Amino acid sequence: MPTADSLAAPESLGEPWFSTGSFARAVIVAVPAILLMGGLVARIAGSTDTNPWYQSLSLPVFQPPGPLFGIAWAILYTLIGVAFAMVWGTKAVPGKRLAIALFAVGFAINLTWSPVFFRLHMISAALGIIAVMLLVAIATTWSFWRVNRLAGWLMLPYLAWLCFAGALNIAIMMLNPMADAMQLGI
Repeated sequence: MPTADSLAAPESLGEPWFSTGSFARAVIVAVPAILLMGGLVARIAGSTDTNPWYQSLSLPVFQPPGPLFGIAWAILYTLIGVAFAMVWGTKAVPGKRLAIALFAVGFAINLTWSPVFFRLHMISAALGIIAVMLLVAIATTWSFWRVNRLAGWLMLPYLAWLCFAGALNIAIMMLNPMADAMQLGI
């Protein structure tokens, strides 16, 4: 006859973290929310090929085609969303709250870059945002790694992309010194 102890939740039986259902619920909430917020902010900021200011800039030779950015960000937002869901869906472990807080701060910073660059035309300020974003993303990756190793691994493409985005931002700033609203005092 089953006892109350034998009917315990799967987490207490030593089953994998993903078998509890918490991960699935977290993914269903986190990934679409992150994709929606990222896409909405990018769209409102005017980070598309139709932005006349952006089209007037001299772009570096290693600048990818415009549509690639949307694809890259969709993949990156999905990866970091799944990583976040892995941490969020994990039972209480040391460092979980810090990892979630770092992710929230980093994602909020991420959402500021497009409006600053594309809407306000502040190229140098956008570079500063990328630098802070990268530092927070490194801390987040380390915190995720401590909670769930796979979540940490899933953050690595995001770190690589932030480095690439920083290089693009620097190149655009160097090629277009008179296009930076901060430099012009606007």
